[in-house]
Amino acid sequence: MSVRILVKTGEPLEKTLRRLRKICNNEGVTRDVKRTTSYEKPSERRRRKERERQKALRQAGRKPKEKPERVRT
Repeated sequence: MSVRILVKTGEPLEKTLRRLRKICNNEGVTRDVKRTTSYEKPSERRRRKERERQKALRQAGRKPKEKPERVRT
């Protein structure tokens, strides 16, 4: 997985790095690097994948809350 960032003319380096960090977080690169830095037992991997699956199911089944209408008196 490769990520490219084009530096815009006159853009400060800090802003470019902030954009890179945001893209890496959205793509999951940071999460993968943190996960692979240490050994994960197969049983822990199964538990983590099951938790992620349950979380995805909960989020898919969740309906957005409707805001009640405000009545002005």
